[in-house]
Amino acid sequence: MTTRPSAGADGELAALLEWLDQHTNLEQALPGKVAPPTLERIRALCSVLGDPQDAYRVLHVTGTNGKGSTVRMLAALLEARGLRVGVYTSPDLHRVNERIARGEEPIADEDLAEVLAELRRLEPLLPAPPSRFELLTAAAFSWFADVGVDVAVVEVGLGGRWDATNVVRPDVAVITSIGYDHVDLLGPTLADIAGEKAGIIKAGAPAVVAETAPDLRGVFARRAAEIGTTLVTRPEHFDCRANRPAVGGRLVDLVGPRASYPEVLLGLHGAHQGVNAATAVAAAEEFFDGPLPREVVDQALGRVRVPGRLEVLGREPLVVLDGAHNVPGMEALGRALQEELVVAGPTVAVMGLLQGRDPTAMVQALRRAGVASVLCVPAPSPRRVEPEELVAAARSAGVAAVSFPEVDLALAAARSAAGPDGRVVVCGSLYVVAAARALLLAEAGEQGVMASERRRPGD
Repeated sequence: MTTRPSAGADGELAALLEWLDQHTNLEQALPGKVAPPTLERIRALCSVLGDPQDAYRVLHVTGTNGKGSTVRMLAALLEARGLRVGVYTSPDLHRVNERIARGEEPIADEDLAEVLAELRRLEPLLPAPPSRFELLTAAAFSWFADVGVDVAVVEVGLGGRWDATNVVRPDVAVITSIGYDHVDLLGPTLADIAGEKAGIIKAGAPAVVAETAPDLRGVFARRAAEIGTTLVTRPEHFDCRANRPAVGGRLVDLVGPRASYPEVLLGLHGAHQGVNAATAVAAAEEFFDGPLPREVVDQALGRVRVPGRLEVLGREPLVVLDGAHNVPGMEALGRALQEELVVAGPTVAVMGLLQGRDPTAMVQALRRAGVASVLCVPAPSPRRVEPEELVAAARSAGVAAVSFPEVDLALAAARSAAGPDGRVVVCGSLYVVAAARALLLAEAGEQGVMASERRRPGD
């Protein structure tokens, strides 16, 4: 998963990343192979660091879909107000540095090496070995304190209640949407999943909830009532009231708890990003306890970018990358393909999945969007769905499908099949998106992202 530095001073970081990878990787763990959840390890780790997560204000974000985009929009809004903003996200596309950033700037190699070296030195003091994600979370919290951020926007890795990030004491908790994902860990029903995500709601911190299903809203309302905090809900307190395609993104009318912001140009594709933008605005208003200056909203939302989410990285054919990894995400991708990323020629998908998804339902969402064929690849992860299984699911959904052993071969075949007037969609897993993205950026001559920066098994 992580690109390895090579020599010199970079050799120290390479060794530290190897040390990091020796720890349990929950993102790669097969279903049923995860230890019982606990916050004890991350609490112990933060304690030996001096509890750096308490050194700045925090906005904590969870949800099934949309949390990564909401985090980036929220961070952009805070930064446009002049704050120094730490951003912690997962997973990374090319380098682990991407997970830990100040504003839009990922942590430098030397800073990452320094904080990882400190964690390696302190590890013998811990009562139990931490996981890889717990170490990265602690590294982010420590670095944010070191560089003196005013506020950190922290994305939950998985669920909420037992996620390593849930040692923070947030000023605002944010919950985007609830859908079926990671049911082996979070529970078999949407109410179970909502209950796990409600675990980030804390006393004294308003909770901004974008989910509108009444039964799921009830889960969050009960949690808020139990601890005596405020619930800010959609559409009662905030919403996206108008949402239409525009050149380079969407034109949206946003309503927050404190003010309205009509005709905002959002620099992202996909109608679902309008709701994410409204959620970010609502969270920022709650954080500042007041409306946002209009110029702040325009500046932040106009320039925000979310790599690997409805990202256009090629023309003739149009090449769209989207890390849609579950059925709601794939349906949102399908709507965007039908509404704003329209072409005259055929559409070919390059797709790889991880276990725990419904391959047939995901392909059906692509078929409804006009996808003519699916080129199935293995996601570079132990949790991958084998291409042959995905081929069978695609054919059962009425879509032509064939398997390829590597993403690069499938991408080349897809571009050839689509032709200059067609469209190539890379989707299903961020692992697959990352591999395709590295190839496309290297082809375009981008500096800093090479074709060798593909994810590798075990990362």
